[in-house]
Amino acid sequence: MLLATEEDNFPEPEDGEEPSRSRPCSKVECYPEKYHLGVQRLSLLHDLPPPNATLARTNNVTELIFTGLFQDPEVQRVCFVVFLPVYLATVVGNGLIVLTVSVSKSLQSPMYFFLSYLSLVEISYSSTVVPKFIRDLLAEIKTMSLEGCLAQIFFFHFLGVAEILLLVVMAYDRYVAICKPLHYMNIMSRQVCHLLVAGSWLGGFFHSVIQILVTIQLPFCGPNVIDHYFCDLLPLFKLACTDTFVEGLTVLANSGLISVCSLFILVSSYIVILVNLRKHSAEGRRKALSTCASHIMVVILFFGPAIFLYMRPSSTFTEDKLVAVFYTVITPMLNPIIYTLRNAEVKIAMRRLCSKKDSGMK
Repeated sequence: MLLATEEDNFPEPEDGEEPSRSRPCSKVECYPEKYHLGVQRLSLLHDLPPPNATLARTNNVTELIFTGLFQDPEVQRVCFVVFLPVYLATVVGNGLIVLTVSVSKSLQSPMYFFLSYLSLVEISYSSTVVPKFIRDLLAEIKTMSLEGCLAQIFFFHFLGVAEILLLVVMAYDRYVAICKPLHYMNIMSRQVCHLLVAGSWLGGFFHSVIQILVTIQLPFCGPNVIDHYFCDLLPLFKLACTDTFVEGLTVLANSGLISVCSLFILVSSYIVILVNLRKHSAEGRRKALSTCASHIMVVILFFGPAIFLYMRPSSTFTEDKLVAVFYTVITPMLNPIIYTLRNAEVKIAMRRLCSKKDSGMK
C-alpha cells in the first residue's frame, strides 16, 4: 500500500538538478510530480470500501443444512412410516374431490366449484414441503440449495395465501346463499366464480413476490444450518449476516395484514350468517349449519396453528416444528375427510363415480 506522507523517502536530485539556494525547499516544492502522484494513490485507496462492507455483500452460502424434525434415527424412521401414508392420502383424497366435482353433474354449484379448487391448492401446498420432508427422514444429512430454498418459500407462501383467500371466497359464497337466496345464481355466476378464484391465485402470487424480493437482497455468508425441516422466512433470516429487523418486520406485516383482514372477514361473515339463520325454518337452519360447519372447521384448522406460531415470540422449541407439521402435513389430509363426511351430496357423487368405474372394468 502506497501512501503519500511527509516522511516518504524521495530520491536525491539528479545531476544538474538543484533546489533553490535562497532557502531549503520542501519535498513538495522540489518534487511536485511525485507528491501529486502519491496524493492520487491515496485518493484511490480512500475510495475503496472497507473490508467488512465487502464481506457483508458477499453471498458465500450456496447450500443449506436442515436439522430436521427429530435427531434420533429411529424416531425419524417411525415418522417416515407415519407421514408417507398421510401424504398419499392427501393427494388421493383431494384428487378424488377434484375428479368428482369435475365429472358429476349434481356438483356444479359454486360451492363445489370452490371446493374443487381448494382441494387442488391443498395438493400443491402439501407437495411443496412434504415430499422433501419425507425423503429427508431417511437421509443422514438434509441439504437444499439456496435457490431451492427460495423456490420452496415462494410456492409455500403463494399457495398458502391462495388458500386463505379461497376460504374467504367460500365464506362469501355461503353468505350469499343463506342471506340472499333469491339472488344467489345471479350474484354467483360462473364468470364471477372464475374471477374470484383468479383473484385468490393472483393475491397469493403478489404476496409471495414481495416476500421473495425482500429475501433475495439479504447476504448469507454463514452459518448455513436451519433449525427446521423446511425453508421458511424467519428461520432463513437468522442465517443472514446483517441486521434483518426491517426485513422481518416487512414480511410479518405483509403476512399479518392478509391473515388479520381475512380472519376478520371470515368471522364477520359467519356472525351475519348465524344472525340471519334465525329467520329460517328448523330444516333450513340444519342444512345451512351442516354446510357451514365443514367450512368453519377447515378455517379453525388452518388459522389455529398459524396464530400459535406467528402471534408470539419466535423460538427453536420442538413444539413449533410439531405445529408446523400439523398445518403442512395433517391439515391438507383432513380437509377432504371433513367435506366428504359432512356432505351427503359429495358422498353420493363419489359412490356413483366408483360404481361407474366398477361397471367399466367389468
